[in-house]
Amino acid sequence: MAQRVTVLDVAKAAGVHPSTVSRALKPETRSLLTDKVSARILEVASALGYRPNGIAASLRTRRSQTVGVVIPDITNPVFPPILSGLEEVLDAEGYIAMVANAGGDAERQRLVVDRLLARQVDGLVMATVARRDPVVDFCIAAGTPLVMVNRAEAARRVSSVVSDDALGMGLAIDHLAALGHRRIGLIAGPQHLSTGLGRRQGFTAAMERNGLAEDPAAVVFAAAFARDAGREAAGRLLDAAPDITAVMAANDLLALGVYDVAAERGLRCPEDLSVIGHNDMPMVDMVSPALTTVHIRHREMGMQAGRLLLSLMRSTSQGGVDVVLQPTLIVRASTATARA
Repeated sequence: MAQRVTVLDVAKAAGVHPSTVSRALKPETRSLLTDKVSARILEVASALGYRPNGIAASLRTRRSQTVGVVIPDITNPVFPPILSGLEEVLDAEGYIAMVANAGGDAERQRLVVDRLLARQVDGLVMATVARRDPVVDFCIAAGTPLVMVNRAEAARRVSSVVSDDALGMGLAIDHLAALGHRRIGLIAGPQHLSTGLGRRQGFTAAMERNGLAEDPAAVVFAAAFARDAGREAAGRLLDAAPDITAVMAANDLLALGVYDVAAERGLRCPEDLSVIGHNDMPMVDMVSPALTTVHIRHREMGMQAGRLLLSLMRSTSQGGVDVVLQPTLIVRASTATARA
């Protein structure tokens, strides 16, 4: 096994002091040297195959330059754009993201956070947070810089980056009302999550604003933000309210579950039943019919979360900053004028 090249090796080959090599290798101190000296040292380091020793650096600085990212479902297409935006911001500052798929179980999520903290991550970005979440209590007690993304807790103690769920639902219901829909059903998400509750409340407010009666029989709750949960909920909805002309789903996966049940029952979309989702996850424009949905700025969400976390890691404050991004409605082929 080849011996690791050290700063001393680079200094000897370049004919300079090791401290000069250290300054040249760090972008923040490189300006202390002349361009000619820096260029020569970097050239020698590259030729020798020098790689920084991250473990040694973390022991000196007590920073790992690593951020833990906890997501509930790695197969959900909404998370790659969030991760992409987050990693772009972190990478520019020399940080790397350690992504963990924690699922929806609170005990599993606590275990994942424990393991990330044991690896000395400098901060956490969490997309798993419930409205009342003991994992957040644990992170606050540990003094861990934490930013929530896509979801927020009820107490608003920790910084978060979310979409305006109420506005998104309002845009969707306004669109359906303009198409003449009067009997609109809702498949709501889990109410212990901020996205589930916020979109449920947004639906009620938008129905009232449009002068539409909300039928309790036409509102069902899905067990999870997943396609199979959407299928199960759609079956209950169409059994309880067969005369609805449109379905508002609290996310795109639930909407795809509606597609499945509608096809099984011989209902045409959008001729018999208009469907709207929420998220505009990748490739919903490629299903048939292409899904009308509320577009959330997921990449921007990740970038904002990264900036907030970097700010927290440079201070002693836990934050408490809420960034709320504005959604838009993307109209595609799954909505049409209400049937007679």
